[in-house]
Amino acid sequence: MNTGVLGSEAVDAAWSRVLRMQDKLHRWAQADPAGVFDDLFNLVYDPSFMLAAWDRVRGNKGGRTPGVDGIAPRSLLGDQAMVMLSDLRQQVKTRQYVPQPVREHKI
Repeated sequence: MNTGVLGSEAVDAAWSRVLRMQDKLHRWAQADPAGVFDDLFNLVYDPSFMLAAWDRVRGNKGGRTPGVDGIAPRSLLGDQAMVMLSDLRQQVKTRQYVPQPVREHKI
């Protein structure tokens, strides 16, 4: 994963790759409805998928709200975000990632 500045070109390229893969998976599923996708885990830690997911998390309404770790997604910029994504990718890839508890607000 490129640890350079998180620019719109990188995000656009990531979304393009994600959409192409989603389209491909959709075509495969339509062609073989009984088929099984055995190897989707590698998409979870694919750099493009992680960058697209990060873009979505930062851009949503809650992106200004700190999580259980006390960090608001929009507060991480450029290199900080890329280092965090690289570390997260490595943890997920090696299956060492342990999610933190969910912050819950009852209505």
